Amino acid sequence: MHTSKHRFQMAVLAVRFAALVAAGAWAWAEEESEKMLVKPTPQQAAWQDLEMIGFAHFGMNTFTDREWGRGDEDPGLFNPTELDARQWVRALKSAGIKLLILTAKHHDGFCLWPSRYTEHSVKSSPWRGGKGDVVREVADACRQGGIKFGVYLSPWDRHQPTYGSPAYNQFFLNQLRELLTNYGPIAEVWFDGACGEGPNGKKQEYDWGSYYRLVRELQPDALIAICGPDIRWVGNESGVAREDETSVQPAGDGACRWHPAECDVSIRPGWFYHPAEDQQVKTLEQLMDIYYQSVGRNSVLLLNVPPDPRGLIHENDAARLAEFGAEIERRFGQSLAETSGGGGVVQLALRQPAVVDHVVIMEDIRQGERVRGYVVEGFANGKWRELCRGAVIGHKRIHSFGPVEVTAVRLRCLDNAAEPAIRKLAVYDTR
Repeated sequence: MHTSKHRFQMAVLAVRFAALVAAGAWAWAEEESEKMLVKPTPQQAAWQDLEMIGFAHFGMNTFTDREWGRGDEDPGLFNPTELDARQWVRALKSAGIKLLILTAKHHDGFCLWPSRYTEHSVKSSPWRGGKGDVVREVADACRQGGIKFGVYLSPWDRHQPTYGSPAYNQFFLNQLRELLTNYGPIAEVWFDGACGEGPNGKKQEYDWGSYYRLVRELQPDALIAICGPDIRWVGNESGVAREDETSVQPAGDGACRWHPAECDVSIRPGWFYHPAEDQQVKTLEQLMDIYYQSVGRNSVLLLNVPPDPRGLIHENDAARLAEFGAEIERRFGQSLAETSGGGGVVQLALRQPAVVDHVVIMEDIRQGERVRGYVVEGFANGKWRELCRGAVIGHKRIHSFGPVEVTAVRLRCLDNAAEPAIRKLAVYDTR
């Protein structure tokens, strides 16, 4: 009996030891999984929190009624006699936009600041008697208005004679240095990949590495977008992300990196202002559709609003921006209920039965994208029924569905890279 008791105790100890080993292995596996997760930089996470940012295509094309200038335009054409960047900021803020990117130089090479390295700039125009600086006025207006400021600098320059030679890369770096040192904090530097012929008929081999290093040196908190390592182009100019857009992207050699998507679209058919498009400003319904398919799909919406030749956001555009912001606030300004939590299930109980037609889910992306598959269910008539499902949550997912009365809502995470960290689960009645 004594021997049997001893064997029993040994068996119990063995089971406990095996359980501890298993628990330790699970904890180790969880720890390793955590280490392998790709995570954003603090700057990327803060940028994704902005959700909506603005573009202002403004320059020589505004006065020639073109989309792409040739580079041979007379600087005397540039003369926005009523320019008020504060009005731009007010209009954009009414939509909830929190950052404005200005086209400091487009493909025609005309500079909206008095660059030391070319005469093809505002200093050769009649505006402000040749003493004006659009970049300065917009940067100051953004700072005063409480939004961030960014710059677009076109690598393609159809005016600069050195374009198509190694000397142009230094010219471009000189201009980039001016923008990065003279206008305060820059939140985003926007490079597109346009590479056409210059005035000498040659194309340029861009020294991207030098461009990036200069940005990192002079504006270490700035994010480099599109042709850059921090933010990627979603792949179209319609403002539409993929259904399950993920910020975790292949980086080669089987590795991944955090490279979130930016959805660019213009409020008008064109990117620069054209008077013929005054009645073609996108409708509120169109803008809301874009919002759902960009912000609602784990992406940042970059909405272009082009100032007119007066130097103002046109009345039609300004009115639509205000409507857009008001509608977002009406639908999502106040939830019926919301919660946060970790683990595979997050449940939200309503105080009383309520009709819901939208759910918003957010992960704490500072800890990476952990959820790989999920379903949202509502409790009604004594049972759970599916409301929506998806694969990626990321910063934010917005789902809409037919109105349904429920007493509770739950998020079940079906496939996870690590333990889910849900920043927000909220339900809304937007009718």
